Amino acid sequence: MRLDPVSLRLFVAVMEEQAIARAAAREHIATSAASRRLSELEVQLQVRLFERSNRGITPTAAAYTLLDLARSVLGEIDGIARQMREYGSGMRGHVRMVANISAITQFLPEQLQSFLSQHPDVQVHLQEKVSSEIALAVAQNAADFGILNPGSYGCELHFAPYRQDELILIAPKGHPLTAHRSVSMRQALAYDFVGAHTGSAINAQLTRSAAQLDMPLKLRIQVTSYDALCLMVAAGLGVGVLPRQSAALYRQTLAIEAITLDEPWAHRQLVLCMRSYEGLPPVARALVDHLMQMQAPTPS
Repeated sequence: MRLDPVSLRLFVAVMEEQAIARAAAREHIATSAASRRLSELEVQLQVRLFERSNRGITPTAAAYTLLDLARSVLGEIDGIARQMREYGSGMRGHVRMVANISAITQFLPEQLQSFLSQHPDVQVHLQEKVSSEIALAVAQNAADFGILNPGSYGCELHFAPYRQDELILIAPKGHPLTAHRSVSMRQALAYDFVGAHTGSAINAQLTRSAAQLDMPLKLRIQVTSYDALCLMVAAGLGVGVLPRQSAALYRQTLAIEAITLDEPWAHRQLVLCMRSYEGLPPVARALVDHLMQMQAPTPS
């Protein structure tokens, strides 16, 4: 049995209007065609829905039962159409996103909150990875897009500017370097460092800088998060490097000081990467557009 939604809508209209002619006008169909559809519906269902007389039509008990069923079915059909339209316009769906810790701690909380408040039916699955792993995840279609530091990752990816950030040095209060408003890496390398985990862009930059200066990088300890790095620095285990806005989150509660890092590489550009913008699912494309358009927070 194949029930026609048009006939079901007409049937509901007849029940609500209590007249075929008014229901036909409401559904923009000729009265004769409406009458024929109702008769065909009765044949399909093998049940009489209306008693007909010179005074009009009278619904049977079966018609009242069908009314509830028809409204339910039509509601589900309308829901399917609405949800598919929302998918098509990027209003509903699941986005797979990877980003480095700098983007996650500085920019994404506010941006994702803004996007998800506008699109509550969207789900964002966000994973933190180092930049090399981000590029690989996007290239292998394990993620729709990522946010990372620029570089050569051996993958055919499209990159777009995202945000700029600034790396600074943090030191425990009372440390000799806190007497300076800004320091160079040559000054900082005289002291022990608390480093980020292996593979991080910051660690790689510290290693390159030390090699260029022909000085050792004395990594006393390595940690896997900014909060752990700040805790270790506050405990006096060394100095560390992290983005200025990330450091601002911990300076309020920990005994650490932020010092400007007088190095050209301290000012960085974060980028979005994807296999192709046109190939993104609509909901992922909508999130990318939002991330690129929304202004970055003012540094503290």
